Amino acid sequence: MNFLAHIYLSGDNPRIQIGNFMGDGIRGKDYKHYHPDIQIGVLLHRSIDSFTDFHPVFRQSKHRLTSKFNHFSGIIIDMFYDHFLAKNWSMYSDIPLATFTHQFYENLHVHYDELNDKTKRLIPYMTENDWLYNYQYIDYLEKILHQMDKRFSVPSNMDLSIEDLQKHYAEFEEEFTIFFAELSQFAKEKLAIFTF
Repeated sequence: MNFLAHIYLSGDNPRIQIGNFMGDGIRGKDYKHYHPDIQIGVLLHRSIDSFTDFHPVFRQSKHRLTSKFNHFSGIIIDMFYDHFLAKNWSMYSDIPLATFTHQFYENLHVHYDELNDKTKRLIPYMTENDWLYNYQYIDYLEKILHQMDKRFSVPSNMDLSIEDLQKHYAEFEEEFTIFFAELSQFAKEKLAIFTF
C-alpha cells in the first residue's frame, strides 16, 4: 500500500502513524533505534506490505498491468489504491480528508527530530503539493506517477498506466473495496497485538 493507506491503518497514535509512513526507509533492525511507538509503526508497515503482496485480489489488480509495466505494476497498484481510498474517504473515516492529512503533516513537524533523513527530505514536497489529499484526483495521480518515473534508472512509463486505470476503473475500484476491507481488519488485529 502507499502513504495514505499506511497512515490511515495506523490508528490515532501520531508516532505509530509516522513509523508506518517511514517503514520503507528503515532497514532490518534499524527500527529498534526509534521511539517504541515508531517501532510499532514500522512493524505494522511490514505486516501490511506482506499481507498486500500475497493477497489474491491485489495480485489480480497487479496482473492487469504486468504485461505493460512488469515489476513496476505493484507500485502502480499501490498508487491506484490510495486514489480510491482518498476518493471514497468518507466511507472509511468521519474525519474529513483535508483535516486528516493536515493533522498528519503537523505531526511530522512536531516529531521532526525523530524522523529519518529520507522523510525529512520528503516533507517539503509532500506538504507543499498536499500529496495525500490530492491522490483523489486522476490528473494529479498522473503527475505523481510521471515524477516517480524520473527516480528510476530505467524508464517505467508509469504515468501511462492512467489509461489502464480509466479503462478498467470499475474493476480496480471493486477490487480495492474488497481488498481494503480485509486489510483494515488485518491491520486492526495486528495493531492490537503490537500495542498489547
